[in-house]
Amino acid sequence: MDDALDRRCKNDLRAAFDTAVAAADPGAALAPHLPARPAGRILVVGAGKAAAAMARAVEAHYPDEVPLTGLVVTRYGHALPTRRVAVREAAHPVPDEAGRRATDAILELLAGAREDDLVLCLLSGGGSALLSAPDGVSPQAMAALTRDLLRSGADIHEINCVRTHLSRVKGGRLALAAAPAPVLALLVSDVVGDEPAVIASGPAAADPTRYRDAVAVLDRYHLTAPEARAALESGARGERDETPKPGDPRLARVRNVVVASAQTALEGAASALEERGWPAHILSATMEGEARLVAGVHAALARQVLARGQPFRRPCALLSGGETTVTVRGDGRGGRNAEFALACALALPEGARVWLLAADTDGIDGSEDNAGALLGPAEIAACREAGGVEALAANDSYTVLERVAALLVSGPTRTNVNDLRVLLLP
Repeated sequence: MDDALDRRCKNDLRAAFDTAVAAADPGAALAPHLPARPAGRILVVGAGKAAAAMARAVEAHYPDEVPLTGLVVTRYGHALPTRRVAVREAAHPVPDEAGRRATDAILELLAGAREDDLVLCLLSGGGSALLSAPDGVSPQAMAALTRDLLRSGADIHEINCVRTHLSRVKGGRLALAAAPAPVLALLVSDVVGDEPAVIASGPAAADPTRYRDAVAVLDRYHLTAPEARAALESGARGERDETPKPGDPRLARVRNVVVASAQTALEGAASALEERGWPAHILSATMEGEARLVAGVHAALARQVLARGQPFRRPCALLSGGETTVTVRGDGRGGRNAEFALACALALPEGARVWLLAADTDGIDGSEDNAGALLGPAEIAACREAGGVEALAANDSYTVLERVAALLVSGPTRTNVNDLRVLLLP
């Protein structure tokens, strides 16, 4: 293999990732959507992996004489220094006591909102776990249910449907707590479809789902969860208040605006690759499904390009975004991007001249310390020799990718617009 080509491709993949993250930077994305100062105060609340960066962007936009205060909660290790908006850290993806205390403090702040105030609600991926206010279940039961949902293979829409109906703040309820003040929710989307009701479980958005839908999710994935099931079934019988639905007049002064998404990042990455001489093709910003199955589709497309020059001629770059899932059957380590990368490497033909990257734009793949993985032909070949087939069966992609020196470690990026996958075929 040509060492110069290997270095070039790996550098280009890393540049594509860095540019994708920069394109979704909350500071640049927020400014065009921030309104003029209101007659009263600006109250800033929010949650997510990008929450601290979003709060700092708001502070930078409004001069010091504008009365502005607030509180946002972000994942441990994702905080930034701020002057007027307090930043707290909590656990993700499983909620903890720090998240519950921060959410209670946000609700206390909103209780004092007045009609001439403006509530800025800053939401990004991870907000559903971080903005934690269990309703009808104990915190311990909520944490256990979250773990089970994440391991079940349920997609983010299904997971959030359940979490929404077991919360005092999700599904539009945070916006209700801000009344009579108007609410502008600014969203960095990490969900396929960019629906405000799904991003961070929609704290400021009308919720189209119902208790019976949440019960159906538990049934579909054979989850017992007695406390949660009892609360959800009680709601399905009409014994608990439903979340506000589309058209609810109580949300008339609430507006949700998506300021950055997977498409934003993909376009940034494609532009960077084009500048480096790679004809870039965005396959989709909305890919979902089991990570190993989505990897198989990408590998099959690469095979067709390599063998037939269809549907694209080489050289080319193939990009996709979205959010895959992993049904956990083993006890290994690795997030959905590591699993995608290993599965794709194993599905490519022996000796294939393919370079690939799969990474989460927030810099953290699941619960590990890597953003994902970056592999060239040498690493792809080494995956099988390093026990990749057995590792994939045990959901132990991290171990193999670490063994072949293919982990991509970026650290927290403080944004989150889902996954970025890129295949280079020179």
